[in-house]
Amino acid sequence: MIHAIATLLVFQLAGEVAGRALALPVPGPVLGLALLFAALALLPRMAGMLAPTAGVLLAHLSLLFVPAGVGVVGHLDRLGAEAGPVVLALALSTALAIAVGAGVFVAVARLTGGGRDA
Repeated sequence: MIHAIATLLVFQLAGEVAGRALALPVPGPVLGLALLFAALALLPRMAGMLAPTAGVLLAHLSLLFVPAGVGVVGHLDRLGAEAGPVVLALALSTALAIAVGAGVFVAVARLTGGGRDA
């Protein structure tokens, strides 16, 4: 398990270093995840090594949201005072995300022939 966690952290570090060295507008952990994906595609044996640890991390993923929840509870008064803009931002961002997802789906369907049998 230690080797698997170290491997995950090395890929995150590699992403951070690459992102900062190349001044990319993409967060380092996202770059690290892309590097990890490429490594897993090239080295299937690595996937077997990481699978048990990844399963444990995913099973306890909700623990990572505890600090965000504490932050929200700690600022309930401010959230209440600015409820209108917050609700508006959430509604607009949700609608935009759905619209972009639908647009991408339509574009991919057109590019691939719309699911018609060949």
